[in-house]
Amino acid sequence: MPALDELIAPGHTALVLQEVQNGVVGSPSVLPALAAAAEAVGLIEHCAALAARARQLSIPVFHCTAETRDDMVGANRNARLFAGVQKAPLRLSPGSQSVQVPAAIGNDPRDVVLARYHGLGPMTGTQLDPMLRHCGVRTIVGVGVSVNIGMINFAFDAVNLGYQFVMPTDAVAGVPPEYAAAVIANTLALVATLTTTEAVLAAWV
Repeated sequence: MPALDELIAPGHTALVLQEVQNGVVGSPSVLPALAAAAEAVGLIEHCAALAARARQLSIPVFHCTAETRDDMVGANRNARLFAGVQKAPLRLSPGSQSVQVPAAIGNDPRDVVLARYHGLGPMTGTQLDPMLRHCGVRTIVGVGVSVNIGMINFAFDAVNLGYQFVMPTDAVAGVPPEYAAAVIANTLALVATLTTTEAVLAAWV
């Protein structure tokens, strides 16, 4: 494997934030335990630092949000996860505050926001893959939630499509934290390059 600075060099890398949105990692959240886990690791702060540095280096920043129409048209109903989210008092309605990027991270005019209305990860049935390819991206720095499902799906899809996948482990979260740590160590470590926010920032100079 190449050194980290080569692997995530600006010319072929993108930063992709998976469900780093107010209604998931903020408060209130449709998944309060997940939001608490994200807060415990400083996920929003780490994502903010990564996004700020990426913008300085003209590295593309993609915000992949999960949204559900109020009338549920096109939404999944085929897993307990979706049913649980629908029972939450908060809605991930298009255009609402719950689907916006946290203020600490911001949404720069150069950033790309890609809403997902179905599925578990940001690469299935969305514009993410073709847009990354058109940007010349070969390496994805993937951050966000959840390690339980969304980040696993993201990493697997990215690797299956031929991308290098780099994951700063202090910019992801899952529940319970002990399970997330085990998934990172025993599953994601086999397909992704694991690192830290500090190491990525040091490489992006």
